[in-house]
Amino acid sequence: MSTLTTERTGAATGAAARNRLFAVVALVAIVVGLGSVLGGLGGMVYTWQNAAVENITTPADAVIAETPVRGPFTMWAQADIITTHQLARTDGLRYAEMPRQIPQLDDAGAPVIGEDGEPVLINNAARLSWLDATALTTVLNMGIMAYMLSLFAVVMGATVAGLGWVVLRLSRNPMLA
Repeated sequence: MSTLTTERTGAATGAAARNRLFAVVALVAIVVGLGSVLGGLGGMVYTWQNAAVENITTPADAVIAETPVRGPFTMWAQADIITTHQLARTDGLRYAEMPRQIPQLDDAGAPVIGEDGEPVLINNAARLSWLDATALTTVLNMGIMAYMLSLFAVVMGATVAGLGWVVLRLSRNPMLA
């Protein structure tokens, strides 16, 4: 009988230790998951507030017209219309497709000739305007990415917390012992 008692006691002690370990891991998963959900929601609120401060409204010809830019869809619509307008301004050419300098023109539209007999070159203002357009669309695209990463954090956090809850419930089930 002492052999059976020792075996049962050892098995029960091992099962209890395993169940405690499962419970600790489950609680850690729940805490980390909930932290991720809160962090993701905080990221969404932070991004929304920063977009709202800028007080941007999409123009009438945007895919989502005359709407305050706050969320990922309006950010995308604003970035898209900025690119569309920029391409219209530059005859469909992008920054790298345009010359850095162009001949300076006089009032009649003829090239200004310098003392050396060559046309006077000036910075291409149309090409330089791409810098503004690129900066604006990059910021809007970063806002979209912030929303997507925040959503990912919420989904993954909910998943991890849910799995932690399941493991916690299973750790309390005497069938695992």
